[in-house]
Amino acid sequence: MHKKKILCFGELLLRISPAAVEDEFTEKQPMLLYMGGAEANVATALAGWNLPVKYCTVLPDNFMSKHVIDYLEYKGIYTSSIQFAGNRIGIYFLERGADLKGNMVYDREHSSFSELKTGVIDWDKIFRDVSWFNFTAINPALNQNLADVCLEALEAASRKGITVSLDLNYRSRLWKYGKKPIEVMPQLAQHCDVIMGNIWSANALLGIPVDENIHDKKSKKAYIDHSEKTAKAIMEQFPRCKVVANTFRFDGNANNIHYYTGMFAEGKHFTSQEFSCEGVVDRSGSGDCFMAGLIYGLYNQNPSQEVLDYATAAAFGKLQEMGDSTDQDVFKVKKMGAD
Repeated sequence: MHKKKILCFGELLLRISPAAVEDEFTEKQPMLLYMGGAEANVATALAGWNLPVKYCTVLPDNFMSKHVIDYLEYKGIYTSSIQFAGNRIGIYFLERGADLKGNMVYDREHSSFSELKTGVIDWDKIFRDVSWFNFTAINPALNQNLADVCLEALEAASRKGITVSLDLNYRSRLWKYGKKPIEVMPQLAQHCDVIMGNIWSANALLGIPVDENIHDKKSKKAYIDHSEKTAKAIMEQFPRCKVVANTFRFDGNANNIHYYTGMFAEGKHFTSQEFSCEGVVDRSGSGDCFMAGLIYGLYNQNPSQEVLDYATAAAFGKLQEMGDSTDQDVFKVKKMGAD
């Protein structure tokens, strides 16, 4: 019997970053191109971990899209749900190794995906062989039409009893169409079984209270306790939600990174080990890798602590990889968690 698939829905982006090391940089090739987009990153990770995953986005019908699809299929991702319309693939420019808060420029207006409207995608058809639907808060941040498409997809998924996961990616520079996140996201979150993000994005997107003075406490226990409090508040507000995970990544002195996570599931709060390192190769896509790790563990019905440990190790490992998506296999992730 074939396993039902995981469907990831969102905008595929091409990322352009400066080359930074001698073996990459040439006078003719000072820039490097990567495949990006949060949901595509999740799909790439899951396919690499041998789960059946398909990806739904909208691309223009041109030669570049055919190369993109060839790449996705090479990675083991099913591409039959990709739609063709519009004229361009979205792009973003990212300084190498820079934090997402810093040197990043979007060039995605009027992209094929951003012009998607309700009634175009046949969700019943796409969901026919699907048991899990994953999306992020980036989609409804683009415009009202995309928010409506997300709701359309979620209602179809709910009718079919499909598990739904949401990454509370908060990108303040995207919410520019006259709606605040709090006016849009709660209606979508009510359809979700698994929600991940952090205590600050839960506040910005869902209105969950956050202690604005928590940094003053300088205490890991305070952050972990807040993770549990935030998770319980999300579950109370959105009764369908059964799993909430929060990540914490702090930049210390001398470029030290400290990373740990919390997850509330089965009436208990679980915490990961704390990872730390000096220096990061690329911060982009770490949260997507965490989301993929959660899906991997939950889809395989692994014990909750094991789910969290795997997702955390995968996310931390991604920080040492260039590009948006991970090439870590299951063995490497588990070894990272065991070290």
